[in-house]
Amino acid sequence: MFNEILTSIEGIEIYPVFSLIIFFVFFICLAVWVLKADKKYLEKMSELPFEK
Repeated sequence: MFNEILTSIEGIEIYPVFSLIIFFVFFICLAVWVLKADKKYLEKMSELPFEK
């Protein structure tokens, strides 16, 4: 049933490609942010759950 519905929609093949691009862009940006982030800031944020 779903296969028939999805194959009948024109232009649907672009959505998986678009989702994959968004996925990779997000994680590349996240990796860049982690590598460039201030180490003192990251250390402070990692200790927040243990502060009273």
